[in-house]
Amino acid sequence: MTAISSQAAPSGAPKTAPVRPVVTMRGVSKVFSNGTLALSNMSLNVLRGEFLSLLGPSGCGKSTALRIIAGLGAPSSGTVEWPSSKISTKGLPEGDVGFVFQDATLMPWATVFGNVYLPLKLRGVSKDAARPQIMETLATVGLADFAEAYPRELSGGMKMRVSIARALVTKPKLLLMDEPFAALDEITRQKLNDDVLMLWRQTGITVIFVTHSVFESAYLSNRIVVMRARPGQVFADLPLVTSAERGELYRSSEEYRASCAVVSKALHDAIHSAEVR
Repeated sequence: MTAISSQAAPSGAPKTAPVRPVVTMRGVSKVFSNGTLALSNMSLNVLRGEFLSLLGPSGCGKSTALRIIAGLGAPSSGTVEWPSSKISTKGLPEGDVGFVFQDATLMPWATVFGNVYLPLKLRGVSKDAARPQIMETLATVGLADFAEAYPRELSGGMKMRVSIARALVTKPKLLLMDEPFAALDEITRQKLNDDVLMLWRQTGITVIFVTHSVFESAYLSNRIVVMRARPGQVFADLPLVTSAERGELYRSSEEYRASCAVVSKALHDAIHSAEVR
C-alpha cells in the first residue's frame, strides 16, 4: 500500500540525516495591480532531491508561486529564502534555477542546438566551449540526432524536450516546470512523464512541478502540495512513498490507484474548503 505521512525524506536520502531546504517560502502573499489576491500567507519548504508537485484548481496561484520562486515576480509580502545557494545582488540564486514553461517557447529561427545554447550564450560562454555540454544535454533528453533541426520540423513532444534541455544545460539545482505537458496528447504526455522521472533519478535534481492533474501528480511525485482555490495557500502536504519503480506496470497497480484516491480526496476537500470560507 502507498504510505502517506506528514514527513518524508527524498528518495535515497539517509533516514537520519537532516536534509537542507533548497528554497523556502515564508508567509508569501501576492496582490496584483488590479487588486487580485493570488496568494495569501503561503509557506513551503522544498528539500534537496524532492520531486514536489503543486496541485490545485485553475487560478489557485500555482504558477504565481512558481514564478515568485524563479524570480519572475516579487511577493507583495513574505520572503523567499535560498539556504544553500550563492545569492546575487537581486536576492536570487546565481544559476541554480531552470524553468520550463507551459509552452516550449522556442526561437523559430534557431536550431535545436541554438535554442539550448541560449542560456550559456547569455552567460558569455562561446559556442565552441558550450558544444560538449549542449550535446550531452541533448543526448540526455534523446535529441542528440536533432541538434541541427528547426522547431518547425519537430513534434510537440520533441519541442518540449528541447525546452527541458534548455532548462537543464546550465546544470541547475532546481528545475521548475509549469504544466509543461498540459497541451500534449495522452500518449506523448505519459512518455514525457517517464522521461522526466528518469532525468530526476539520474541527476538527483530537485523538481517543482505545477499541474492540475491528480493522476500526473500521483505518478510523478514523492511529495504533493495541494493548494486551496484563490487566494492560494497550502491546504495539504502529502509525501508519497511507493514500493515499486514507476513505469507502465505501476500505472495499472492498486498502489497507484490508492495514491490517486487519496490525492483526489485532498483536492476535493481543498476546493470545498474554499467554497465555505
